[in-house]
Amino acid sequence: MHNPVSLPPGAQLLLADAPAQLLPARELMAFTLASHIILVPMGVALPLITLIMHYRGLRRNDPTSLLLARRWSAVMAIQFAVGVVTGTVLSFEFGLLWPGLMGRWGDVFGIGFGVEAWAFFLEAVLIAVYLYGWRRLPPRTHFLLGLPLPATALLGAFGILAANSWMNTPQGFRLDSTGNPVDVDVWKAIFTPMFGPQYWHFVVAMFMTAGYVVAGVYAVGILKGRRDRYHRIGFAVPFTVAAILTPVQFVLGDSIARSVFQKQPIKFAAMELVWETDTHVPEYIFGRLHPDGTVTGGIKIPQLDSILAGFRPDTQVTGLTSVPAADRPDPTEATIVHWAFDIMVIIGSLLGLLVLCYAWAVWRRRKRPAAERLPRSRWFYRSAACAGVASVVAVECGWIATEVGRQPWIVYQNMRVAEAVTSTRSSTLWIMFGVVVVVYVFIFGSFLAVLLRMRTRWRLEDASAGTATPAEGPETETPYGPRAPVPGAVAGTGARAGEDGTL
Repeated sequence: MHNPVSLPPGAQLLLADAPAQLLPARELMAFTLASHIILVPMGVALPLITLIMHYRGLRRNDPTSLLLARRWSAVMAIQFAVGVVTGTVLSFEFGLLWPGLMGRWGDVFGIGFGVEAWAFFLEAVLIAVYLYGWRRLPPRTHFLLGLPLPATALLGAFGILAANSWMNTPQGFRLDSTGNPVDVDVWKAIFTPMFGPQYWHFVVAMFMTAGYVVAGVYAVGILKGRRDRYHRIGFAVPFTVAAILTPVQFVLGDSIARSVFQKQPIKFAAMELVWETDTHVPEYIFGRLHPDGTVTGGIKIPQLDSILAGFRPDTQVTGLTSVPAADRPDPTEATIVHWAFDIMVIIGSLLGLLVLCYAWAVWRRRKRPAAERLPRSRWFYRSAACAGVASVVAVECGWIATEVGRQPWIVYQNMRVAEAVTSTRSSTLWIMFGVVVVVYVFIFGSFLAVLLRMRTRWRLEDASAGTATPAEGPETETPYGPRAPVPGAVAGTGARAGEDGTL
């Protein structure tokens, strides 16, 4: 779980004794984690967003909402299948690339991975039941069987975040005379000081990202002239979910930043490019830290960092030089952490402005029919279409700040990354890295191809219904029950595919 960085000459001297396997192992882990995390928002949040749409359809007897929920459930299943592959690769990499970590500390924090594995299994079963239940189960029964899905998704996130927060603030053990952990307290190992802030910040980020991604798809359709009810509802429901959570995330983001300030002061120093411990510390927006402690580029705002950290300009902020050079991120790593943190905050702020525009437009049209309350500006929908991609970028930046900011520790102040790395030859790791890149390109390419094929098929189905509003046709008569054959479909292919509830 360590992101790649290029090492400057100063850091090369500090890491002269580091094993050759360290760089390829970090590069491989960073690539697989960065790839997997693209899928995580949909895995964690799409079940709940789908069930909200499903409930809307049942409550209002709305075929369009039911059709959207049914189609989203198909996307959810395919995304889960791809996530199984990328998540399994990550699980193997923990043991293959970091045997020192798992061998020494697995008994302490491994419970988190166990919880995640059980949640993964339960989620697979529930997704299968939910997907199969369309047109086969009574509406109420089918919906109720889907309700545990969001809980299992959150449980999986619970396990992973428990393990990661322990790596950031390890506790719940005692070291014996040989330096090995004993007397493990499972509850303390799970509920570490960073767990609460990190978990809720992460979960809300997942729901925001999924909401903006799904809404962005329909925003593109609206920009192309598809302003029918299908696209309006498909945009409004997930975007509203994300919009409600965006201001909540500002509060949670401030909370986790203060937790880092208190529990991981060196990481906070890297995030804010603080070189020496001092008061009245300025805030830098971007900029680059040099080995001599100077910062070039960026925008300097006097005293703001101290004010943000403790609400007072005389708040003392711990600097990177408060610990030896070997115990802190090097200048390049600190710059990467700082840029990742700044990009995440800037994207969050822009999303907040987008939400204000949305709220203002809806409030102004609150007395109009529901179909006329959405914003009409094309610039708004252009921004909404970009919001999904921007949210994914913000999630990636958040993990970069979390992982690179902890360097050189894999278990904060207890084990260095170099101590945990595998003894496998570096050339073998580089070959493995190349193979994983090729495989992942194929997997994600196939994933995209399947989604595009599903979209094409759905449009053909809608067009075959011969309605002006595509989404209303296929489900108008019987939201549940056997589906009429699609005109012109080949027997045993298109008609059956419509009946089995997978597309």
